[in-house]
Amino acid sequence: QVQLVESGGGLVQAGGSLRLSCAASGSIFSINAMGWYRQAPGKQRELVAAITSGGNTNYADSVKGRFTISRANAKNTVYLQMTSLKPEDTAVYYCNAVVATLASSRGNYWGQGTQVTVSS
Repeated sequence: QVQLVESGGGLVQAGGSLRLSCAASGSIFSINAMGWYRQAPGKQRELVAAITSGGNTNYADSVKGRFTISRANAKNTVYLQMTSLKPEDTAVYYCNAVVATLASSRGNYWGQGTQVTVSS
């Protein structure tokens, strides 16, 4: 199977920065898109940013210019650099990856989530 392990969440003051990391491991043949989603209390999970294996990126309008997604393909790792954080960025952040496995299957995998809290 495939596991995604996130790290880097925490508590930060408004205007501060955090960097999230997510490493994929397991029966991986290749990883297509990787991304970050977030879910705030009482709200639906939403896409924050995504990146293809070729490096094409997509961002939610609310984070454009503040967040940067990147990936290290050789390490099966995706990063989210978050700057100018706002209280409304407070949420549980989930890593996502579309993976082709060694068993020739394709799946959509999720990490366990990491809490980001921005204080005003």
